[in-house]
Amino acid sequence: MTQSSSARVSREKRGHIMLIGLDRVAKRNAFDLDLLNEFCLAYGEFERDSDARVALVFAHGEHFTAGLDLANVAASFAAGWKIPEGGCDPWGVFGGPRVSKPVVVAAQGYCFTIGIELMLASDINLCASNTRFAQMEVQRGIFPFGGATLRMHQTAGWGNAMRWLLTGDEFDAHEAYRLGLVQEVVASEELMPKALWLAERIAAQAPLGVQATLASARQTVSEGAIAAASGLHGTVTRLMASEDAQEGVRAMLERRPGDFKGR
Repeated sequence: MTQSSSARVSREKRGHIMLIGLDRVAKRNAFDLDLLNEFCLAYGEFERDSDARVALVFAHGEHFTAGLDLANVAASFAAGWKIPEGGCDPWGVFGGPRVSKPVVVAAQGYCFTIGIELMLASDINLCASNTRFAQMEVQRGIFPFGGATLRMHQTAGWGNAMRWLLTGDEFDAHEAYRLGLVQEVVASEELMPKALWLAERIAAQAPLGVQATLASARQTVSEGAIAAASGLHGTVTRLMASEDAQEGVRAMLERRPGDFKGR
């Protein structure tokens, strides 16, 4: 297990899992410019770490994030803020590279604005039963520019998305589950154990297969089914020749878990 931290973001390796923790607790983990930059850099570290197969994003303290610290970041966004060099774009809308590996999010307490949009851009989301959500940009004279206008209606349906995007009202964890924003609601004390268990389940699978599955699904969303279908045959041909596929067959025949190396 390795662990490090910056002023705003903690990083910890547990096996093949990288835990990325928001750590501006005194401000309810609201994203100021330092947290925003450090968070993107942590995603870049995850992407470059060949031994890290899954990221688990969580938050220290009682709240996932109160959203953007507008008093701090407004000027930077107005001037055209960009992903820092060496970072990846967790939201997929700010022009930087995206990670190619799965991201699991575990949220609790406040999960506002850019926190919701992070979940919409991630792959699997869990939340504690005490989580409160709000996409309140319309109440601040701006709009949800972190991806909610692109993704929430795909997840929740048009009317459901507009209900919350156009009012800025708060909603609870069970509504988030109904909307498809989260895949499971658990008690607060069960959140991290359940999220870690899920990340471990993904990390135990063949990395090449996991990444290919994720890439194909993402391409379907961004480019359509026809474009994604054109790459299926070539991808399966490449994977069938991999060491992981050979190990997968051996593991099946020997009735044991696979020992995958990502080759």
